[in-house]
Order: sequence, then structure tokens, then C-alpha cells
Amino acid sequence: MKGKDFLTLAEMTPPDLESVLSLSAALKKGRAAGAGSTVLKGKSVAMIFEKPSTRTRVSFQVAISELGGNPVSLSSSELQLGRGETIEDTGMVLSRYVRCMMARVNSHASVVKLAKASSVPVINGLSDLYHPVQILADLLTLSERKGRLKGLRVGWVGDGDNVCNSWAIGAALTGIHFVAATPPGYEPSGEAIKDAKHIATKTGAQIRAGTDPEEAVKGADCVITDTFVSMGLEAERDRRARAFLPRYQVSAPVMSAAKSDAIFMHCLPAHRGEEVTADVIDGPSSAVFDEAENRLHTTKALLCFLTLAPREFSKLRF
Repeated sequence: MKGKDFLTLAEMTPPDLESVLSLSAALKKGRAAGAGSTVLKGKSVAMIFEKPSTRTRVSFQVAISELGGNPVSLSSSELQLGRGETIEDTGMVLSRYVRCMMARVNSHASVVKLAKASSVPVINGLSDLYHPVQILADLLTLSERKGRLKGLRVGWVGDGDNVCNSWAIGAALTGIHFVAATPPGYEPSGEAIKDAKHIATKTGAQIRAGTDPEEAVKGADCVITDTFVSMGLEAERDRRARAFLPRYQVSAPVMSAAKSDAIFMHCLPAHRGEEVTADVIDGPSSAVFDEAENRLHTTKALLCFLTLAPREFSKLRF
């Protein structure tokens, strides 16, 4: 029976997200104490990769295994997708074999089509428009460091990319005040900002997108960036470097405009000397490796949320 899909983050309600983050923290604590789980015992999860991956691939493979399941890792070249089979046919076939699917794709339209055709939950492991699994880890990291989420201020400096789009939605769901500063022409998705602002009317979050990095980081509890040359955009490197540098680089002076105890986050991989300076990402305010670790714990919680009935999910204890 098909449960919920997870394509942008907007599929979740604020209580849903709170529950997933709470379970993530419990799973993290339980793993440290040696506790295990059999939520996926006897079940397989397919992982489709059109793009290279380190954190998504390993976090999903380990998460599925530690929940007792069998991860099935597939590149598009290994599937008939590489020879012209439609994504819809692939979804209908694979969903007869597995309990859940994760797809890391070039085009967001592909994961939408996969979800529509699939009879099991589909997770967006990254698309050109959204990266919702990353934001789960970011939110867990921020809550660990600050003890809360609602009312915090987060400043985004850099490209209005897939991570930025999903961050706007995650901030709206949790009551975070989120300000994105991007160069003209590199704004976040208008649809993502519209969705985030709609959600924010119910949670009290403030969501803004502009071009002023100083405004974005002023008084921020957390400063976030991402590479401005994402996978597939390498041919645009020179043009993007001219647009982003030096104004949209997170440096020590930029961090000094945030709160004195502000943290820095980045989804990785990072390019030191481009979107962030080495003294920031390798400095005491950086939380990037906690953030990377938390991809595992939030992935486990998400898989539980999507594959269990609501009553079963609410009874989970670790």
C-alpha cells in the first residue's frame, strides 16, 4: 500500500516534521548505545542514481541496512532507463519488488513521474529543484546546536539552488525566519518561495529572498551556503564565479555580522576559497560534519515515517 512521497518537503505538516526530527534524535542516541531496529526486516529499498553521490548513497545504504532491510543500489546506466524505458514503467516495475524507492535525478520532473507511477513511497534524494533529505539533517543539526528551531534566524548566502529551495520550505514548517541572499538571476524558485510563504502563515515563520548578503546574515543564528557550481553546471564556472565572488562568499567578516554564537552549515562537497573560506568551514563555528553525520539518522527516521502506518510510527521507541 502506498504511503506518502517525499519530493520537496512540503508534503509534510509541521507535526509530521517534528515527529521525524524527534525520532531522528532518538535513533542517533540509540545507535550510540548500540540499539538496533527491524522496521525494514525482510524488505528492500531501491536507490536510483542518475548523479554521483557520497552522503546520499552511503547514508541511505547504511540506514536501510541498520533498519534490517536490503538496499538495492542502481545507476541509470544499469537499468533499462539507459536504453529508453520510461521512468513510469520503471516505477511500476520496481514498486512490485521493493517497499520504498529513493531517486537522485537530474530533472525534478523525473522523480515526480516516478512517484506518480509507483505504488510505494518515493523519496527525492536530490533533483535540480529540491534536496529535501538534506534539510532534515540540517534541521536536526540546528536543533542540536541551539536547543530549538522556532524563532531562530537563518541566513542563506549564495546560489538559490535546490538546497535553498527546500530550506525555505523547511524553515516555514518549523517557524524559522529564513532570509536568502543571491546574485540577481540566481534567485530561489518562485514556486518554492510561494509554498514556503503559504506554510509560514500558519507557523509564524518569515521567508524572504533578496540580493543583500549583509541583510541575510545580520543577527542570524546560522549561516548557510552551497557551491555555486552544482553538478552539471561546470561549463558555467567562469560566469558564475564573476557573479558570486567576492560578494557572495561566506568569510569571517560575513560571519561576524551574524550572532556571536552563530554556526555555519554547508551540505558538502565544499570548495574552499569559492563559496566559503577555509577559516570558516574549518573553524569553531562550523557544524558541517555533524550535519553530514545527521544524514544517516534523519534518513532512518524518514524511512520509518514513510513505510509504517501512522499508529505504528507513533509507537516507535529507541
